[in-house]
Amino acid sequence: MDSYSDFALVYDTFMDETPYSEWADYISELISKYGISKPKKSGPVLEKEDSDQDSSNKDNSNDVSEEEMLSQERDLIVELGCGTGSFAEEMASRGYDIMGIDNSQQMLQIAINKKDKSGHDIMYLEQDMREFELFCTAGTFLSVCDSVNYLTEVQDVVKMLKLVNNYLYPDGIIIFDFNTLHKYRDVIGDTTIAEDREDCAFIWDNWFDSDTSINEYDLTIFVHEGDNRYRKFNETHFQRGYTLDEMLSIVKESGMEFVKAIDADTHEDPDEDSERIYIIARKNSENNTRVIEE
Repeated sequence: MDSYSDFALVYDTFMDETPYSEWADYISELISKYGISKPKKSGPVLEKEDSDQDSSNKDNSNDVSEEEMLSQERDLIVELGCGTGSFAEEMASRGYDIMGIDNSQQMLQIAINKKDKSGHDIMYLEQDMREFELFCTAGTFLSVCDSVNYLTEVQDVVKMLKLVNNYLYPDGIIIFDFNTLHKYRDVIGDTTIAEDREDCAFIWDNWFDSDTSINEYDLTIFVHEGDNRYRKFNETHFQRGYTLDEMLSIVKESGMEFVKAIDADTHEDPDEDSERIYIIARKNSENNTRVIEE
């Protein structure tokens, strides 16, 4: 599973049209309908004094009751593959207590810079989503923007979901998206994409292997460093396309309870033309033995 390194420097520039706000609105609706986590307040953005008070409450966690501690765990959201924190910032602005996990130090540093600027109380952990460890349970897990597709082995996705099931609060859910096999094979396929911005540009060479369902893309990136000088660097990334049936089998093997599959673009039931799909799965307590590291 490759992590972003140099590409982290320009990631947000080339993702500037990603509708994080729309995603956050819809996922908030799904959490309200299927989940148990609740935002701290109903307003669109937490006031700074509210955030400061929440931080103070966390610092004095020994003074709160067991009921309050359980409520904090129920309302905690963990985003796996949080990247530069753009989606976490959107969820935090809606009042959710959110933690982000990613295995790219470079991406997390950008996320930390964002939260320092916004004042949102977001914790970030540098961990692999296949092997993460938490200090408590969480009511909701999220993973968006095709992070799960970076898990190119079926058993890696199973392992990740088993960990999620382990750390979920009772009746908690995970909502994650994935790019479909159809998208990689029939929509993107073997192609070259080039984009230019004010201070950077990239060339994206894409190949899809139908035998392995692996999508490979080689990035050549040029970053303006002043005058007429540009720095060039290359990265190669691998993702796997999954069918809905494959993902449903993975959820079943992980021991979680499947709840719903939704076309991420139309918000209707998925079909053969769906390019990105949301999966909602619930904690299955019967197959769970909670393990919390001391």
